[in-house]
Amino acid sequence: MKKRLLSGIKPTGELHIGNYFGALKQFIDLQNDYEAFVFIADYHALNFIQNKSEMQTLSRSIAASYIACGLDPEKVVLFKQSDISAHTELFTIFTSITTMPYLMRAHAFKDAEAKNKDISVGTFNYPLLMASDILLYSPQVVPVGQDQKQHIEIARDTALKFNRIFNEEVFTSPEPLIIESVKTVPGLDGQKMSKSYNNVIPLFGTDEVIERACMSVVTNSNAKGTRNDPGDTLFTLISLFVNESEKVALKDRYETGELGYKEAKELLSSKIIEFITPLREKYTSLLQKPDYIDSVLENGAKKANKIASEKLLQAKVAIGVTN
Repeated sequence: MKKRLLSGIKPTGELHIGNYFGALKQFIDLQNDYEAFVFIADYHALNFIQNKSEMQTLSRSIAASYIACGLDPEKVVLFKQSDISAHTELFTIFTSITTMPYLMRAHAFKDAEAKNKDISVGTFNYPLLMASDILLYSPQVVPVGQDQKQHIEIARDTALKFNRIFNEEVFTSPEPLIIESVKTVPGLDGQKMSKSYNNVIPLFGTDEVIERACMSVVTNSNAKGTRNDPGDTLFTLISLFVNESEKVALKDRYETGELGYKEAKELLSSKIIEFITPLREKYTSLLQKPDYIDSVLENGAKKANKIASEKLLQAKVAIGVTN
């Protein structure tokens, strides 16, 4: 039997190339090798999106994005988190065995606290709901970016703690699946590409938007002919869109300064546009078919619910609330 894979993404805005190379590409590349479950994490998004029509639009947009990029609904179980009530019910069980000091170690909480934000309970409990998302499906692997690795560790800890407390082997511990070359995709300013940093290149942006974004990638002020660093943000982004032989040739030109920053940014722009044009056309077409997208998500929910309900029942038997 194939190993099981699970992951998801929050519908908090349009996808960018960091989402694609950090997560979505992994799903597409692995969908033939794993029994894959991919969910739209709309309850997680509720910490950011608190408008009915916006939530509905963004959820459909994410589903269309997955399919446009190559995710096959016939091979992958694609569903919305909110359609499976077991996610929140298991989350409630997990809150009873998890301490506040433990959750205070989570990166999302510490980041919000450092910024003096009003921290919602949803943000504080975010890793625990994610543990529920994962453990319901007993996946062997969870594709994540390097920055999400801690969430898998929390899921593993939660599984082990539950099994120990209730003396039942209900949950299995998943492993993070991280592709070394794309652990973290840098944004326009060199930080991790993120909508919250406003440093993204939209995956389905217009040619003009992409060109504008590429020209704003932060670089040194070296004149053409000056040695450049192939480990910088600009060359790292270019490397995502070229094959290995092209990368080697470009690296040599970049290091010697033969390939200046302006030319390199124009090259990045042209490579991205060439890559995303067919994907963008399919994405736009899918958005015109909301009934189709809804049917894909409904079919996925039926398959996911069967597995999630069985796992939840095992947990409820273990804690003694049902027979």
